[in-house]
Amino acid sequence: MAKIAFLTSSEGIESVELTDPWKAVADAGHTPVLISPESGEVDLFDHLDKSGTQKVDVKLSDADINDYAALVLPGGVANPDNLRAVPEAVDFVRQFVTGGKPLAAICHAPWMLIEADVVRGKRVASFPSLQTDIRNAGGEWVDEEVVIDANLITSRNPDDLPAFDKALLDAVEKASV
Repeated sequence: MAKIAFLTSSEGIESVELTDPWKAVADAGHTPVLISPESGEVDLFDHLDKSGTQKVDVKLSDADINDYAALVLPGGVANPDNLRAVPEAVDFVRQFVTGGKPLAAICHAPWMLIEADVVRGKRVASFPSLQTDIRNAGGEWVDEEVVIDANLITSRNPDDLPAFDKALLDAVEKASV
């Protein structure tokens, strides 16, 4: 079974966009690992209301992409907006994409893909407010529950989580064959 990285900032993570794929990964027998620029705990939110915390497993500076079969980028407005200002996090994302490993980003998380300059020529789903950003970065914004383009898996919002989780697990299975 594989280790799956989940990369977040320290706050503003949309709770269900972390916990739902996390559970799907664990239920499939894989090991989910929370990576963040700071050690300790990250703050989870239900939209704008703080809803809990989750322990960071690995500090970003100690993370090696070779240890992980895939990367999940949960959304929330503040989470990817904060994370895209961390050059080490942007580079981590870029390495997954250019290395051909599955990367799944939901809701506002495609901001990280834009910042890593990996959407050019790709079809990408996201929260609708990111469509201009995706187009300006050379991508094609798509209003579909899940979009798979090479090793990128993207979805619009929490309503898309069942399709998002399935596409992630399918990609991990195909990558490990």
